[in-house]
Amino acid sequence: MKLIFSGSRALWLTTFALAGLGACKSVKGTFSATPTATITQRLPPLEVTADPGPLAMNDGALPDDALRMFKAEMQRNVLEPTDTATFGYARMVVTKVKTTRTGRSLQAAQVVTFLLPSLFGAPLEWYKTDIQAEVQMMNANGELLGTYTGRGTSNVKVAMYHGYSQTDAPRLADVLALREALAQIRPQLDTAATRLRPLLRAGGQVNNPTLPGSTKQ
Repeated sequence: MKLIFSGSRALWLTTFALAGLGACKSVKGTFSATPTATITQRLPPLEVTADPGPLAMNDGALPDDALRMFKAEMQRNVLEPTDTATFGYARMVVTKVKTTRTGRSLQAAQVVTFLLPSLFGAPLEWYKTDIQAEVQMMNANGELLGTYTGRGTSNVKVAMYHGYSQTDAPRLADVLALREALAQIRPQLDTAATRLRPLLRAGGQVNNPTLPGSTKQ
């Protein structure tokens, strides 16, 4: 009986490995995608920094994901382009992160059936991430002009054909949740732009391009 179980387990693992190759949805371009939704009045060029906070300890996002995403969002949708002068700082801080995995019991059921349900699209599990982030706008002297908060959630399915791999799903869950949080912050910056523009200009140009405690690319 032990030999039969071992053989069955080996068969299941082999089936999973073979079926998983090219059988999940592609994430190509997903991690670097930034929606185009430009605010009405772009803000003056700013130094863009980020503090990933608890996201740095999560199993999904890569170390530079938070900064890369925030920088792309600001450059595409919020800030005027520049080659040299900047007039303050835009700093994103991830304040809360919670990731849960659900549906793990489905995996046990699929082991019994040699993963046959997954071959027909049944999920293996879900990664759900809840993120809260804030964007701090500061003038060249580091004086806080406004703080804007957003929350994002995600629900990424691990499955063959109609889901993502267990390798990509954790990172994708973090990225999608952070992208949604930034999308919530964007209209707040749009509303505040009329007030922020003259305050940033009046503060002069930045001499120190990196705020303490921030990462910058």
